[in-house]
Amino acid sequence: MSDFDDTDAWPAPAKINRFLHITGQRPDGYHELQTVFQFLRHGDRLRFEPLPGARVERVGGLAGLAPARDLVVRAARALQQYSGCDAGARIHLDKRLPAGGGLGGGSSDAATTLVALNHLWGVGLDEDALAAIGLQLGADVPVFVRGRAAWAEGVGDILTPLESLDTPWLVVLDPAVSVSTAGIFSDPQLTRNTRPLKIPAFLSGAGINDLEAVVVRRYPEVARALNWLSKFAPARMTGSGACVFAMFPDAAPARAVAEQVPPPWTGFVARACNRSPLLERLSRAGRDDTWGVAKR
Repeated sequence: MSDFDDTDAWPAPAKINRFLHITGQRPDGYHELQTVFQFLRHGDRLRFEPLPGARVERVGGLAGLAPARDLVVRAARALQQYSGCDAGARIHLDKRLPAGGGLGGGSSDAATTLVALNHLWGVGLDEDALAAIGLQLGADVPVFVRGRAAWAEGVGDILTPLESLDTPWLVVLDPAVSVSTAGIFSDPQLTRNTRPLKIPAFLSGAGINDLEAVVVRRYPEVARALNWLSKFAPARMTGSGACVFAMFPDAAPARAVAEQVPPPWTGFVARACNRSPLLERLSRAGRDDTWGVAKR
């Protein structure tokens, strides 16, 4: 069973980075990277209801985060501005992914907002246009919009689909710390010149997470989580952390490990997938659930 089965909500799935190399730094300060994004059948859920005018409201989400700064609100307003749509929405966000965990929760929420409201408002933008809007919100948003496991380069926006990847079961461990992505990328000890990798080398098992060494040094709790999970299977950090994961061929051993996670850490078990649950939800959406709103 998936977290997203038997629900009319719109899924915002987690992602993992199967590896992450920093291959250079651009003059504008952004980093060139290589990574593989793969989705999980676990994540946040969003529900949408129409509001009169162009009002956008958020219900739920992260405590203490002002709605104007929330990526779901920013995504809805960016779609309004780009398309000229005069509609509004109340967005109910059931937040399940931890902030600062490296699972892409905020980016996934933004992508789901773009995809869902594009459908519900009847805007009719194609995938490329939605991905372009998403890129203005964050480098990871386009991969969630496109919804296919992918080899990524550039700042993570140059995507090559990898839809035949293996789909293991994962234990994802949250060591209960929030990692500052900006702080990790600005650390002077971060490796920024890893030799570029080819896809066949990755498929043969090559690749590490270049950010992991910096995070482990700055956040000892992440180091402890990696060491604990590595007792059961090879463990790796996803994204800039703090969450770490290990892969298993079947659900049973993964669940057995998850049952042993010591507090205050938390963990979950989910299967990887190469086609996002968001695309599956969109394919089930019918014309009768659009709101039929007009553009300015």
